[in-house]
Amino acid sequence: MSAAQQISRETSPLGDDSLLSHPLFGGGLPPLAEGYLAQAGQNYSADNLAEHYLGEAQKLAPNHFAVLIAFYRYYFYKGRLNEALAISNICMAKAAREKNFSTDWRAVEKNDAAFGDYDDVIARFFMFCLKGYAYLSLRLGDMAEGRAAIEKLLQLDAGDKINARLLLGIIERREDDDE
Repeated sequence: MSAAQQISRETSPLGDDSLLSHPLFGGGLPPLAEGYLAQAGQNYSADNLAEHYLGEAQKLAPNHFAVLIAFYRYYFYKGRLNEALAISNICMAKAAREKNFSTDWRAVEKNDAAFGDYDDVIARFFMFCLKGYAYLSLRLGDMAEGRAAIEKLLQLDAGDKINARLLLGIIERREDDDE
């Protein structure tokens, strides 16, 4: 069982094995690709080696959620924010295609999916990707883009289960400081 599957099993309120088989939790990932991802993590500090293993996993499962998430995390924690931003776009588009709604996050509507429902893992993944996109946009200095993404998050999930208001508060405090 992969680490993601173990964590999911421990934290899933349903304890549902069918949920664990979902690609977001590593389901369907070829074992060799899973091994490459593990090697990438173990060699995180050796950039060339970690990237080699990520690339090998990508060759075996080029569009698998686990591989995309691994690339995102690698780029994010390495401070390669532009590359992490690009991966967040790829992840949002993949989730949108799976849910059959617009791949342009700006055109996504509240009724396109159950964005506030914890059981709709793809919709939740889309929301987390959009939140990451908003955060990265802010970090890269594109305040208008970050704000637009946060406002979209709040439109899609008025209950703010993803805690987008936290990011909005950061923008508002920064704007207050600029005055």
